Amino acid sequence: MDKKLAEALAEHLYGAEKTERAVPKLTIEHPKLSVEDAYAIQEQLILLKLERDELRIVGPKMGLTSQAKMKQMNVSEPIYGYIFDDMVVPRGAISLADYIHPKVEAEIAFVLGEDIEGPGVTGAQVLASTAYVLPALEIIDSRYENFQFTLPDVIADNASSSGVVFGSTLYRPEDFDLELVGVTLRINGELKELGAGAAVVGHPAHSVAMLANMLARKGLKLKAGQTILTGGVTGAVKLHPGDSVTAAFDGMGSVGFTVRA
Repeated sequence: MDKKLAEALAEHLYGAEKTERAVPKLTIEHPKLSVEDAYAIQEQLILLKLERDELRIVGPKMGLTSQAKMKQMNVSEPIYGYIFDDMVVPRGAISLADYIHPKVEAEIAFVLGEDIEGPGVTGAQVLASTAYVLPALEIIDSRYENFQFTLPDVIADNASSSGVVFGSTLYRPEDFDLELVGVTLRINGELKELGAGAAVVGHPAHSVAMLANMLARKGLKLKAGQTILTGGVTGAVKLHPGDSVTAAFDGMGSVGFTVRA
């Protein structure tokens, strides 16, 4: 893709996020947009945030990590984006005014103790390189009208990255069979979604390994100290004013927030 076009489309999505307004998906005007093109746009969007907003990357995030979502989008591997420090929400409350049409899903986050560089990374290597795991709630918020997009659209849009609420306690990964950790997501006390770590490509560590191997194609690696969102253990639920959100993780306690208008 021409760099100037990638920059222009990144600027378009950046503006949509800044003004909390939904825009038509990119593939309406650019129907031949490829996955490679989409990541080129995402890279320009990341640069805008780093340079113009002087933000810091907390770590990558994975998306489309369930078999159902991959089948729906006709892909054989997940997608990735990035979480920035201004997306980290203090435990307490969020305001809908800061988003367009946000949804929430429960995830298991990994904090790396050492660098991980592909190709050929395995889940076992990821676990050996992980210092801590912790529960998290990711807030996803597509910049596209009606939350409708194709695969290239969502990749370009930084994989719908918008916010994250982390649990307050860190845990050692060796203390859990992470694929068996059960999670419930409740809104106003009502059970909305439930799942287990195995929903994330069989094991959350496999998600991180896939990420490391995907990044290796571009000569990139995962870095010690990064906190990685491995993908939704539960489905995503739309948020409304007044909602009280709580996710409970077996052996890891709970994490939650409330929603203001």
